[in-house]
Formats: sequence, structure tokens, C-alpha cells
Amino acid sequence: MTPERREKLLMVLSKRQPDLTVVLENVFDPHNISAVMRTCDAVGIQEVFILNTKIPRHKKWGAKSSSSAAKWLTVHQFENTAECFSSLRKRYSRILTTHLSSDAIGLHEINMTEPIALVFGNEHSGVSDEIRALADGNFIIPQVGIIQSLNISVACAVTLYEAFRQKNLAGHYNRDNMDHVMKQELLKEWELGER
Repeated sequence: MTPERREKLLMVLSKRQPDLTVVLENVFDPHNISAVMRTCDAVGIQEVFILNTKIPRHKKWGAKSSSSAAKWLTVHQFENTAECFSSLRKRYSRILTTHLSSDAIGLHEINMTEPIALVFGNEHSGVSDEIRALADGNFIIPQVGIIQSLNISVACAVTLYEAFRQKNLAGHYNRDNMDHVMKQELLKEWELGER
């Protein structure tokens, strides 16, 4: 590996945001998952949670959509809701789901500078009642059209760029947020993957 490439990897790691994650519940299309992963990498999310309770465990992601983003992320796959939420609760102080409901808050009202997990649901039925009951609340992306819904990868991108905006204004990208040991482990993993 060239010194320039190693420096690029270190720069990317220095911008990672360990207090922000995405949870995908029963998202069926691997291309949607890959598109979400690409956005996660773009805004500095390292860990992504995939919960499959109603569909088979994913074996691979849509390579064309992700541009190999999955190899730069830490992907946690769960088939048990309680185990997934137990893991999330250890790392994030708030868990919010995307759901159009009377108690949902607008995307721009969320404080994305605190440790937060954002849950996006299945392409057809959205976030399940079970997950909404376990979460701390719901949010919606403001829209003025008739359909009132976006493709999951688009909704995720819009949401994550609002998080990026807030975290950038708060200076989160100007400081090293990742634990030193985790950073070194990821660097080693990435360097091995480059060979």
C-alpha cells in the first residue's frame, strides 16, 4: 500500500461518526441496501445494522449500487429483534423510526448531534409495529407532494445528509471521534482488504 493510500484511509477514519447509525428492518432489495451503505460511507457512518425477521438473511449486496461500500463498513446482521435492540441500546441514546404518524416529529427537529440510531423499514410495509413500540419515537421527512413517500435509499440519503449538516455545524467532522483501538483495527482490516 502506498503512503498516500494509507493517509487517505486514516483521513476517512478520522471523519467516522460512531454515534450515528442506520438500521434496516426487513429491507428486501439488496440494491436498496447497497445504496444505503454508499450513503453511510459518504457521511462517515461506520456501523450499519440489518434486521431480518421476515426475510432470509442477506448473503450479498448489489455490487453496482454500493461501489463496494460494504467492504468499508461494519455490518451487523440480526435475525432477532431483542438482540438487535440490546446492541443498539448499548451504543445509542435514541432510536427513531421513519413512520408517518400523528406523533412523528419532522426530520429537521431531530438533534442528530447526540448518539442516535435511525430505523428504516421494508419497501412495502415500512417499519413494523414491533419496532415502533421498541423505539423512542417516529420521524417524517417533510414533503408536499401527493404520494408522501420516498424510496428507502432516497429517504435514508435525505435523512443522513441532514445529520451530516448538523454534525458538521457542531464540529463533529473536525475532531477524531473514533476509539483509538477500533480505529487501528479498522485500518488493519482495510489494509488487508486492499491487497
